[in-house]
Amino acid sequence: RSGKFLEPAPGDAATMNIVAMAREGLRRALTTALHRAVARKELVRADGLRVRANGGFIDASLVVRPAPPAADELGPDAYLVVLEEVPAAAERAPAPAKLSARERSRIAVLEREVRAKEEYLQTTLEEMETSSEELKATNEEMQSVNEELQSSNEELETSREELQSMNEELATVNAELQDKVGELSRANSDMNNVLASTGVGTLFVDQQLRIARFTPLITQVINLIQSDIGRPLGHIVSNLDGDDTLVEDVKGALQTLSAREAEVRTKSGAWFLMRVRPYRTVENVIEGAVLTFVEITLRKRVEEELREAREKYADFFEHAPDLFASIDLDDGRVLDCNATLARTLGMKKDEIVGRSVHELVPESARDEARARMTELAEAGLLQTAEVRLKHRNGSVIPAGLRLSAIRDASGRVKAARAVWRELGKGRTEEPPRESGDRPGRGGGP
Repeated sequence: RSGKFLEPAPGDAATMNIVAMAREGLRRALTTALHRAVARKELVRADGLRVRANGGFIDASLVVRPAPPAADELGPDAYLVVLEEVPAAAERAPAPAKLSARERSRIAVLEREVRAKEEYLQTTLEEMETSSEELKATNEEMQSVNEELQSSNEELETSREELQSMNEELATVNAELQDKVGELSRANSDMNNVLASTGVGTLFVDQQLRIARFTPLITQVINLIQSDIGRPLGHIVSNLDGDDTLVEDVKGALQTLSAREAEVRTKSGAWFLMRVRPYRTVENVIEGAVLTFVEITLRKRVEEELREAREKYADFFEHAPDLFASIDLDDGRVLDCNATLARTLGMKKDEIVGRSVHELVPESARDEARARMTELAEAGLLQTAEVRLKHRNGSVIPAGLRLSAIRDASGRVKAARAVWRELGKGRTEEPPRESGDRPGRGGGP
Protein backbone atom coordinates (compact mmCIF):
# COMPACT_ATOMS: atom_id res chain seq x y z
CA ARG A 1 0.00 0.00 0.00
CA SER A 2 2.75 2.45 -0.99
CA GLY A 3 0.68 4.35 -3.52
CA LYS A 4 0.34 7.32 -1.17
CA PHE A 5 4.09 7.76 -1.09
CA LEU A 6 5.40 6.34 -4.41
CA GLU A 7 4.27 6.62 -8.01
CA PRO A 8 5.78 5.37 -11.32
CA ALA A 9 8.43 7.78 -12.56
CA PRO A 10 8.08 9.23 -16.08
CA GLY A 11 10.40 7.81 -18.77
CA ASP A 12 11.58 4.23 -19.12
CA ALA A 13 8.93 1.85 -17.73
CA ALA A 14 11.66 -0.49 -16.49
CA THR A 15 13.00 2.17 -14.08
CA MET A 16 12.13 1.24 -10.47
CA ASN A 17 14.31 3.78 -8.64
CA ILE A 18 12.66 4.59 -5.30
CA VAL A 19 13.98 8.15 -5.23
CA ALA A 20 12.58 8.79 -8.71
CA MET A 21 9.22 7.32 -7.64
CA ALA A 22 8.94 9.28 -4.37
CA ARG A 23 6.12 11.85 -4.28
CA GLU A 24 6.55 15.53 -3.59
CA GLY A 25 7.62 16.21 -0.02
CA LEU A 26 9.17 12.78 0.42
CA ARG A 27 12.00 12.71 -2.10
CA ARG A 28 14.44 15.00 -0.27
CA ALA A 29 14.02 13.30 3.10
CA LEU A 30 14.22 9.84 1.49
CA THR A 31 17.45 10.74 -0.32
CA THR A 32 19.00 12.15 2.85
CA ALA A 33 17.95 9.17 4.95
CA LEU A 34 19.27 6.66 2.41
CA HIS A 35 22.66 8.36 2.22
CA ARG A 36 22.93 8.55 5.98
CA ALA A 37 21.90 4.93 6.46
CA VAL A 38 24.38 3.75 3.86
CA ALA A 39 27.18 5.88 5.30
CA ARG A 40 26.58 5.01 9.00
CA LYS A 41 25.08 1.53 8.62
CA GLU A 42 22.36 2.41 11.21
CA LEU A 43 18.67 3.18 11.45
CA VAL A 44 17.63 6.66 10.30
CA ARG A 45 14.24 8.17 11.13
CA ALA A 46 12.51 11.26 9.74
CA ASP A 47 9.20 12.55 11.16
CA GLY A 48 6.90 15.39 10.31
CA LEU A 49 6.96 14.92 6.56
CA ARG A 50 4.31 16.57 4.40
CA VAL A 51 3.69 14.38 1.33
CA ARG A 52 1.44 15.49 -1.52
CA ALA A 53 -1.15 12.81 -2.32
CA ASN A 54 -4.60 12.85 -3.91
CA GLY A 55 -4.59 16.63 -4.40
CA GLY A 56 -3.61 17.39 -0.78
CA PHE A 57 -0.93 16.68 1.83
CA ILE A 58 -0.63 13.91 4.31
CA ASP A 59 1.62 13.67 7.35
CA ALA A 60 4.11 10.84 7.23
CA SER A 61 7.15 9.40 8.93
CA LEU A 62 10.11 7.64 7.31
CA VAL A 63 12.42 4.93 8.62
CA VAL A 64 15.47 3.59 6.69
CA ARG A 65 17.58 0.77 8.12
CA PRO A 66 19.85 -2.01 6.84
CA ALA A 67 17.96 -5.16 5.94
CA PRO A 68 17.81 -7.80 8.67
CA PRO A 69 20.59 -10.42 8.55
CA ALA A 70 17.96 -13.10 7.90
CA ALA A 71 17.18 -11.60 4.46
CA ASP A 72 20.08 -13.38 2.74
CA GLU A 73 18.36 -13.37 -0.62
CA LEU A 74 18.51 -9.55 -0.67
CA GLY A 75 22.26 -9.33 -0.35
CA PRO A 76 24.49 -7.39 2.07
CA ASP A 77 23.73 -3.95 0.55
CA ALA A 78 19.92 -4.09 0.89
CA TYR A 79 18.06 -1.54 3.01
CA LEU A 80 14.53 -1.52 4.41
CA VAL A 81 12.42 1.63 3.86
CA VAL A 82 9.30 2.03 6.05
CA LEU A 83 6.74 4.73 5.12
CA GLU A 84 3.96 5.42 7.60
CA GLU A 85 1.08 7.91 7.59
CA VAL A 86 0.55 9.69 10.93
CA PRO A 87 -2.52 11.58 12.13
CA ALA A 88 -2.76 15.27 11.23
CA ALA A 89 -1.36 17.72 13.73
CA ALA A 90 -4.83 19.14 14.36
CA GLU A 91 -6.00 15.76 15.60
CA ARG A 92 -2.96 15.23 17.84
CA ALA A 93 -2.84 18.54 19.67
CA PRO A 94 -5.24 21.25 20.71
CA ALA A 95 -5.39 24.36 18.61
CA PRO A 96 -2.69 26.81 19.57
CA ALA A 97 -3.46 30.02 21.33
CA LYS A 98 -4.18 33.05 19.25
CA LEU A 99 -0.99 34.51 17.87
CA SER A 100 -0.13 38.16 17.69
CA ALA A 101 0.33 40.01 14.43
CA ARG A 102 4.10 40.13 14.96
CA GLU A 103 4.27 36.39 15.50
CA ARG A 104 2.12 35.68 12.46
CA SER A 105 4.38 37.94 10.39
CA ARG A 106 7.42 36.16 11.76
CA ILE A 107 5.89 32.76 10.94
CA ALA A 108 5.02 33.91 7.43
CA VAL A 109 8.61 35.00 6.86
CA LEU A 110 9.90 31.70 8.17
CA GLU A 111 7.48 29.77 5.99
CA ARG A 112 8.62 31.72 2.92
CA GLU A 113 12.25 30.99 3.78
CA VAL A 114 11.43 27.35 4.30
CA ARG A 115 9.62 27.16 0.95
CA ALA A 116 12.54 28.95 -0.76
CA LYS A 117 14.97 26.49 0.81
CA GLU A 118 12.75 23.59 -0.13
CA GLU A 119 12.61 24.84 -3.71
CA TYR A 120 16.41 25.31 -3.70
CA LEU A 121 16.86 21.87 -2.23
CA GLN A 122 14.42 20.44 -4.75
CA THR A 123 16.36 22.07 -7.56
CA THR A 124 19.65 20.82 -6.12
CA LEU A 125 18.15 17.35 -5.74
CA GLU A 126 17.03 17.34 -9.37
CA GLU A 127 20.45 18.54 -10.46
CA MET A 128 22.04 15.81 -8.38
CA GLU A 129 19.72 13.24 -9.92
CA THR A 130 20.56 14.58 -13.37
CA SER A 131 24.24 14.50 -12.52
CA SER A 132 23.83 11.00 -11.15
CA GLU A 133 22.17 9.87 -14.36
CA GLU A 134 24.90 11.57 -16.39
CA LEU A 135 27.53 9.98 -14.21
CA LYS A 136 25.84 6.65 -14.66
CA ALA A 137 25.72 7.14 -18.41
CA THR A 138 29.34 8.29 -18.31
CA ASN A 139 30.22 5.26 -16.23
CA GLU A 140 28.54 3.01 -18.76
CA GLU A 141 30.37 4.81 -21.57
CA MET A 142 33.61 4.50 -19.63
CA GLN A 143 32.93 0.85 -19.13
CA SER A 144 32.23 0.47 -22.84
CA VAL A 145 35.39 2.44 -23.61
CA ASN A 146 37.26 0.26 -21.14
CA GLU A 147 36.01 -2.84 -22.93
CA GLU A 148 36.98 -1.31 -26.25
CA LEU A 149 40.39 -0.40 -24.85
CA GLN A 150 40.73 -3.94 -23.56
CA SER A 151 39.82 -5.25 -26.99
CA SER A 152 42.24 -2.75 -28.57
CA ASN A 153 44.90 -3.82 -26.10
CA GLU A 154 44.39 -7.45 -27.10
CA GLU A 155 44.53 -6.46 -30.78
CA LEU A 156 47.66 -4.44 -30.11
CA GLU A 157 49.19 -7.40 -28.35
CA THR A 158 48.33 -9.58 -31.33
CA SER A 159 49.71 -6.91 -33.66
CA ARG A 160 52.86 -6.70 -31.53
CA GLU A 161 53.36 -10.44 -31.86
CA GLU A 162 52.73 -10.22 -35.61
CA LEU A 163 55.16 -7.31 -35.86
CA GLN A 164 57.70 -9.27 -33.87
CA SER A 165 57.27 -12.21 -36.23
CA MET A 166 57.43 -9.88 -39.23
CA ASN A 167 60.54 -8.24 -37.80
CA GLU A 168 62.21 -11.63 -37.52
CA GLU A 169 61.20 -12.43 -41.11
CA LEU A 170 62.51 -9.05 -42.24
CA ALA A 171 65.77 -9.71 -40.42
CA THR A 172 66.05 -13.04 -42.26
CA VAL A 173 65.17 -11.39 -45.59
CA ASN A 174 67.66 -8.60 -44.85
CA ALA A 175 70.40 -11.17 -44.21
CA GLU A 176 69.52 -12.91 -47.47
CA LEU A 177 69.54 -9.57 -49.30
CA GLN A 178 72.94 -8.79 -47.82
CA ASP A 179 74.20 -12.11 -49.17
CA LYS A 180 72.62 -11.36 -52.56
CA VAL A 181 74.18 -7.88 -52.58
CA GLY A 182 77.55 -9.45 -51.82
CA GLU A 183 77.10 -12.00 -54.60
CA LEU A 184 75.96 -9.25 -56.98
CA SER A 185 78.95 -7.14 -56.06
CA ARG A 186 81.30 -10.05 -56.67
CA ALA A 187 79.56 -10.87 -59.96
CA ASN A 188 79.82 -7.22 -60.99
CA SER A 189 83.52 -7.19 -60.15
CA ASP A 190 84.02 -10.44 -62.04
CA MET A 191 82.20 -9.04 -65.08
CA ASN A 192 84.24 -5.82 -64.98
CA ASN A 193 87.46 -7.81 -64.81
CA VAL A 194 86.33 -10.12 -67.61
CA LEU A 195 85.35 -7.19 -69.84
CA ALA A 196 88.60 -5.40 -69.07
CA SER A 197 90.76 -8.49 -69.69
CA THR A 198 89.22 -9.42 -73.05
CA GLY A 199 90.93 -6.52 -74.80
CA VAL A 200 87.57 -5.53 -76.32
CA GLY A 201 86.17 -2.04 -75.93
CA THR A 202 82.51 -2.39 -74.89
CA LEU A 203 79.80 0.27 -74.60
CA PHE A 204 76.24 -0.22 -73.31
CA VAL A 205 73.47 2.26 -74.22
CA ASP A 206 69.75 2.28 -73.39
CA GLN A 207 66.88 2.69 -75.84
CA GLN A 208 67.27 6.48 -75.74
CA LEU A 209 70.97 6.02 -76.64
CA ARG A 210 72.07 7.21 -73.21
CA ILE A 211 75.38 5.77 -72.02
CA ALA A 212 74.82 3.13 -69.34
CA ARG A 213 78.22 1.48 -68.99
CA PHE A 214 81.58 1.14 -70.73
CA THR A 215 84.97 -0.54 -70.41
CA PRO A 216 88.28 1.37 -70.28
CA LEU A 217 89.41 0.25 -73.77
CA ILE A 218 86.47 2.03 -75.40
CA THR A 219 88.22 5.35 -74.67
CA GLN A 220 90.55 4.63 -77.60
CA VAL A 221 87.55 5.05 -79.92
CA ILE A 222 85.23 7.42 -78.02
CA ASN A 223 86.28 10.15 -75.60
CA LEU A 224 84.48 8.91 -72.48
CA ILE A 225 84.92 9.59 -68.77
CA GLN A 226 83.01 8.17 -65.81
CA SER A 227 80.80 11.27 -65.48
CA ASP A 228 79.49 10.72 -69.04
CA ILE A 229 77.22 7.91 -67.83
CA GLY A 230 73.65 9.02 -68.51
CA ARG A 231 74.57 11.39 -71.36
CA PRO A 232 73.32 10.80 -74.94
CA LEU A 233 75.79 9.06 -77.22
CA GLY A 234 75.41 11.79 -79.82
CA HIS A 235 76.83 14.37 -77.38
CA ILE A 236 80.15 12.53 -77.08
CA VAL A 237 83.03 13.21 -79.49
CA SER A 238 84.49 10.08 -81.10
CA ASN A 239 87.99 9.48 -82.46
CA LEU A 240 86.73 7.85 -85.66
CA ASP A 241 88.23 9.06 -88.91
CA GLY A 242 86.02 10.04 -91.84
CA ASP A 243 82.20 9.91 -91.70
CA ASP A 244 81.08 9.14 -88.15
CA THR A 245 77.88 7.08 -88.51
CA LEU A 246 78.04 5.59 -85.03
CA VAL A 247 74.69 6.97 -83.83
CA GLU A 248 72.94 5.96 -87.08
CA ASP A 249 74.35 2.43 -86.80
CA VAL A 250 73.00 2.07 -83.25
CA LYS A 251 69.57 3.39 -84.27
CA GLY A 252 69.50 1.02 -87.24
CA ALA A 253 70.36 -1.97 -85.03
CA LEU A 254 67.54 -1.06 -82.60
CA GLN A 255 65.03 -0.59 -85.42
CA THR A 256 65.85 -3.81 -87.29
CA LEU A 257 66.83 -5.82 -84.16
CA SER A 258 69.77 -7.21 -86.12
CA ALA A 259 73.51 -6.96 -85.62
CA ARG A 260 75.63 -4.57 -87.64
CA GLU A 261 79.34 -4.90 -88.33
CA ALA A 262 81.88 -2.56 -89.89
CA GLU A 263 85.61 -1.89 -89.94
CA VAL A 264 86.38 1.61 -88.67
CA ARG A 265 89.57 3.59 -88.35
CA THR A 266 90.56 6.09 -85.68
CA LYS A 267 92.32 9.37 -86.30
CA SER A 268 95.50 7.85 -84.86
CA GLY A 269 95.49 5.20 -87.61
CA ALA A 270 94.29 2.23 -85.52
CA TRP A 271 91.71 -0.11 -87.06
CA PHE A 272 88.79 -1.64 -85.14
CA LEU A 273 86.09 -4.14 -85.98
CA MET A 274 82.85 -2.54 -84.73
CA ARG A 275 79.83 -4.69 -83.91
CA VAL A 276 76.46 -3.26 -82.83
CA ARG A 277 73.91 -5.67 -81.35
CA PRO A 278 70.56 -5.16 -79.55
CA TYR A 279 70.78 -5.64 -75.78
CA ARG A 280 68.35 -8.41 -74.80
CA THR A 281 67.39 -9.28 -71.23
CA VAL A 282 66.83 -12.84 -70.01
CA GLU A 283 63.12 -12.22 -70.72
CA ASN A 284 64.05 -11.41 -74.35
CA VAL A 285 63.18 -7.72 -73.91
CA ILE A 286 65.17 -5.13 -75.88
CA GLU A 287 66.55 -2.54 -73.45
CA GLY A 288 69.23 -0.89 -75.57
CA ALA A 289 72.31 -1.83 -77.57
CA VAL A 290 75.84 -3.15 -77.05
CA LEU A 291 78.77 -1.79 -79.05
CA THR A 292 82.05 -3.71 -79.17
CA PHE A 293 85.32 -2.57 -80.75
CA VAL A 294 88.02 -5.18 -81.42
CA GLU A 295 91.35 -3.83 -82.59
CA ILE A 296 92.41 -5.31 -85.95
CA THR A 297 95.33 -3.00 -86.74
CA LEU A 298 97.79 -5.91 -86.98
CA ARG A 299 95.43 -7.88 -89.20
CA LYS A 300 94.94 -4.91 -91.52
CA ARG A 301 98.72 -4.46 -91.69
CA VAL A 302 99.20 -8.15 -92.54
CA GLU A 303 96.42 -7.97 -95.15
CA GLU A 304 98.09 -4.96 -96.72
CA GLU A 305 101.44 -6.74 -96.78
CA LEU A 306 99.78 -9.82 -98.26
CA ARG A 307 98.08 -7.71 -100.90
CA GLU A 308 101.36 -6.10 -101.85
CA ALA A 309 103.08 -9.48 -101.93
CA ARG A 310 100.24 -10.90 -104.02
CA GLU A 311 100.58 -8.06 -106.48
CA LYS A 312 104.33 -8.60 -106.69
CA TYR A 313 103.84 -12.35 -107.07
CA ALA A 314 101.16 -11.85 -109.71
CA ASP A 315 103.47 -9.54 -111.67
CA PHE A 316 106.32 -12.04 -111.38
CA PHE A 317 104.01 -14.94 -112.23
CA GLU A 318 102.68 -13.22 -115.34
CA HIS A 319 105.98 -11.95 -116.73
CA ALA A 320 108.46 -14.63 -115.59
CA PRO A 321 110.58 -16.18 -118.40
CA ASP A 322 109.46 -19.65 -117.33
CA LEU A 323 106.11 -21.17 -118.26
CA PHE A 324 103.85 -21.70 -115.17
CA ALA A 325 100.62 -23.68 -114.80
CA SER A 326 98.66 -25.37 -112.00
CA ILE A 327 96.93 -28.62 -112.93
CA ASP A 328 94.06 -30.61 -111.37
CA LEU A 329 95.36 -34.17 -110.89
CA ASP A 330 91.90 -35.75 -111.07
CA ASP A 331 91.07 -34.78 -114.66
CA GLY A 332 94.21 -32.96 -115.81
CA ARG A 333 92.50 -29.57 -116.27
CA VAL A 334 94.63 -26.44 -116.24
CA LEU A 335 93.54 -24.37 -113.24
CA ASP A 336 95.73 -21.36 -113.96
CA CYS A 337 98.68 -20.32 -116.10
CA ASN A 338 100.84 -17.28 -116.74
CA ALA A 339 100.92 -15.08 -119.79
CA THR A 340 104.35 -16.42 -120.81
CA LEU A 341 102.92 -19.91 -121.33
CA ALA A 342 100.03 -18.58 -123.41
CA ARG A 343 102.34 -16.39 -125.50
CA THR A 344 104.79 -19.26 -126.08
CA LEU A 345 101.99 -21.54 -127.28
CA GLY A 346 100.46 -18.81 -129.43
CA MET A 347 97.23 -18.81 -127.37
CA LYS A 348 95.37 -16.69 -124.84
CA LYS A 349 95.09 -17.51 -121.14
CA ASP A 350 91.35 -18.10 -121.27
CA GLU A 351 91.93 -20.58 -124.08
CA ILE A 352 94.28 -22.61 -121.90
CA VAL A 353 92.58 -22.40 -118.47
CA GLY A 354 89.98 -25.14 -118.24
CA ARG A 355 91.47 -27.31 -121.00
CA SER A 356 93.22 -30.60 -120.39
CA VAL A 357 96.98 -30.24 -120.03
CA HIS A 358 97.35 -33.26 -122.31
CA GLU A 359 96.09 -31.14 -125.20
CA LEU A 360 99.20 -28.95 -124.84
CA VAL A 361 101.58 -31.83 -125.82
CA PRO A 362 101.83 -33.79 -129.04
CA GLU A 363 99.41 -36.67 -129.30
CA SER A 364 102.18 -39.24 -129.27
CA ALA A 365 103.27 -38.13 -125.76
CA ARG A 366 99.85 -37.96 -124.08
CA ASP A 367 99.81 -41.49 -122.60
CA GLU A 368 103.17 -40.90 -120.96
CA ALA A 369 101.90 -37.54 -119.64
CA ARG A 370 98.88 -39.23 -118.03
CA ALA A 371 101.12 -41.84 -116.41
CA ARG A 372 103.38 -39.14 -115.01
CA MET A 373 100.35 -37.32 -113.49
CA THR A 374 99.07 -40.53 -111.91
CA GLU A 375 102.50 -41.28 -110.44
CA LEU A 376 102.70 -37.77 -109.00
CA ALA A 377 99.21 -38.06 -107.44
CA GLU A 378 100.11 -41.38 -105.80
CA ALA A 379 103.67 -40.72 -104.69
CA GLY A 380 103.71 -36.93 -104.50
CA LEU A 381 107.34 -36.84 -105.64
CA LEU A 382 109.03 -33.97 -107.45
CA GLN A 383 109.77 -34.93 -111.05
CA THR A 384 111.85 -33.35 -113.79
CA ALA A 385 112.03 -34.26 -117.44
CA GLU A 386 112.62 -32.95 -120.93
CA VAL A 387 109.33 -32.69 -122.74
CA ARG A 388 107.74 -31.24 -125.84
CA LEU A 389 104.91 -28.68 -126.04
CA LYS A 390 102.65 -28.13 -129.02
CA HIS A 391 102.33 -24.65 -130.52
CA ARG A 392 99.01 -23.48 -131.86
CA ASN A 393 100.32 -23.78 -135.39
CA GLY A 394 101.31 -27.42 -134.75
CA SER A 395 105.04 -26.91 -134.25
CA VAL A 396 106.78 -28.62 -131.35
CA ILE A 397 108.62 -26.67 -128.62
CA PRO A 398 111.24 -28.54 -126.54
CA ALA A 399 111.23 -27.59 -122.86
CA GLY A 400 112.54 -28.73 -119.52
CA LEU A 401 109.75 -29.62 -117.03
CA ARG A 402 109.66 -29.49 -113.25
CA LEU A 403 106.49 -31.06 -111.84
CA SER A 404 105.70 -30.77 -108.08
CA ALA A 405 102.69 -31.53 -105.85
CA ILE A 406 100.36 -28.97 -104.26
CA ARG A 407 98.97 -30.26 -100.95
CA ASP A 408 95.99 -29.19 -98.83
CA ALA A 409 96.01 -28.59 -95.07
CA SER A 410 95.75 -32.33 -94.36
CA GLY A 411 98.77 -33.12 -96.54
CA ARG A 412 96.79 -34.74 -99.35
CA VAL A 413 97.99 -34.03 -102.89
CA LYS A 414 95.23 -32.03 -104.56
CA ALA A 415 96.98 -30.46 -107.60
CA ALA A 416 100.26 -30.20 -109.45
CA ARG A 417 102.50 -27.26 -110.22
CA ALA A 418 104.19 -27.42 -113.64
CA VAL A 419 107.13 -25.21 -114.63
CA TRP A 420 108.44 -25.41 -118.20
CA ARG A 421 111.63 -23.77 -119.35
CA GLU A 422 111.94 -23.48 -123.10
CA LEU A 423 115.12 -25.10 -124.43
CA GLY A 424 117.26 -23.60 -127.18
CA LYS A 425 117.12 -25.12 -130.62
CA GLY A 426 119.24 -28.24 -130.92
CA ARG A 427 119.74 -28.41 -127.17
CA THR A 428 119.53 -31.90 -125.68
CA GLU A 429 120.58 -31.51 -122.07
CA GLU A 430 118.14 -32.02 -119.31
CA PRO A 431 117.12 -29.18 -117.01
CA PRO A 432 119.13 -28.98 -113.73
CA ARG A 433 118.02 -31.38 -111.01
CA GLU A 434 117.36 -30.54 -107.35
CA SER A 435 117.61 -32.69 -104.26
CA GLY A 436 114.84 -35.27 -104.36
CA ASP A 437 114.32 -34.91 -108.10
CA ARG A 438 113.90 -38.03 -110.12
CA PRO A 439 114.97 -38.16 -113.76
CA GLY A 440 112.11 -38.69 -116.13
CA ARG A 441 111.70 -39.91 -119.62
CA GLY A 442 111.45 -37.67 -122.64
CA GLY A 443 108.16 -36.89 -124.35
CA GLY A 444 106.13 -36.22 -121.17
CA PRO A 445 104.41 -32.90 -120.38
